[in-house]
Amino acid sequence: MPGLRAIWALILREMSSSYGRSPGGYLWAFLEPLGGIALLTLVFSFTFHAPPLGSSFALFYATGLLPFMLFSDVQAKIAHALIYSRALLAYPAVSFLDALIARFLLNTLTKLLVSYAVLAGCLLLLDTGARPDLARILEAYGLGALLALGVGVLNCYLFIRFPVWAHGWSILMRPMFIVSGVFFLIDHLPEPVARLLWFNPLVHVIGRLREGIYGGYRPDYLSPSYVAGVSLICLALGLALLRKSYRDLLAR
Repeated sequence: MPGLRAIWALILREMSSSYGRSPGGYLWAFLEPLGGIALLTLVFSFTFHAPPLGSSFALFYATGLLPFMLFSDVQAKIAHALIYSRALLAYPAVSFLDALIARFLLNTLTKLLVSYAVLAGCLLLLDTGARPDLARILEAYGLGALLALGVGVLNCYLFIRFPVWAHGWSILMRPMFIVSGVFFLIDHLPEPVARLLWFNPLVHVIGRLREGIYGGYRPDYLSPSYVAGVSLICLALGLALLRKSYRDLLAR
């Protein structure tokens, strides 16, 4: 099928440019989250006697940082998919959907592989006190990937149509690390603050992953349907706008 061949070719091109032609290029995909987790563990272990959940600082911060990086990195890659593949999109055999799907698949699978390795390493090597629930873990990553896809596709249109929005989005993403619950629990915050942060979909993604990792943790604020709704609205709107005008955008 022409579409599948185009997607595969785009994936290979992306692998070569992002990670190099040798498997060692993927090392950085693992070192980045490991470095972040190590730094958070080092800083907060000097401040607190125990993490908010379980007994392992490393696992707790991994459950916040890994889904955040999945969203942050995948949506950014998708948002720049058409700009990155502008020259190839001039060929009839390559559609804008091929470019979006290729970037989504490669970067999501990479982040899932990294997350599996890091979380499995923490659970096997550390005394974590965790009781993983695979169904909830998979749901969390599914929601995170869907959110990244929806936001990324919408931004793919907005970044080209309104270039200033790319700078605005970059500014908005900086505090997201703080307000998404990466290094704290939302349900431990004062109610007015927790109610405000509830509208951040990443709060629900991270909360669901922690519910899946820590068997006794059952946060009552989680709303997977809210995350799915936001994701699908962004995805549908982004696809409609791109389908209507992506050739005009690329001609700018």
